[in-house]
Amino acid sequence: MHTDRSEPAEVNHYRPEISELITGSYQRLIGQSMLACPDETETGRMLYLAPFVVLAHDTAADPVFFYANQMAQKLFEMTWDEMVRMPSRKSAEPVLRADRQKFLDRVAVHGFIDNYSGIRVSRSGRRFFIQRATVWNLINLHGVCRGQAAAFNSWSAV
Repeated sequence: MHTDRSEPAEVNHYRPEISELITGSYQRLIGQSMLACPDETETGRMLYLAPFVVLAHDTAADPVFFYANQMAQKLFEMTWDEMVRMPSRKSAEPVLRADRQKFLDRVAVHGFIDNYSGIRVSRSGRRFFIQRATVWNLINLHGVCRGQAAAFNSWSAV
């Protein structure tokens, strides 16, 4: 799954299969729309250019990001290509990775958790505290889990 790691852009219609997985799973699990998007053809563009962070990782034994919108790239100080090749565990400091994994295991069992907070680290080593994040399982239309996603719009320097 997610072997195509191409960056969302106008030429690929902002990867509608990925935006549907992310926003559709959010809608089905949480019961509300992630975006105010009157036209489904605009979902991918709106998600990629959203004024909040959206990240998603796959179901590998050591999950790797397969989606990071522009706000996520800016916050983590990485390009698209750098983000979608990085194991998601590396977004947390090594000493915090065990706590992060316990949290993700809870999400896997419960479907989603909102109001998550935690410390993350950018490529340059800049630490920041994310607040009020929602993390949810990415369940496709066939009921298959394809990973987990996170969205948040509140963070501060540590």
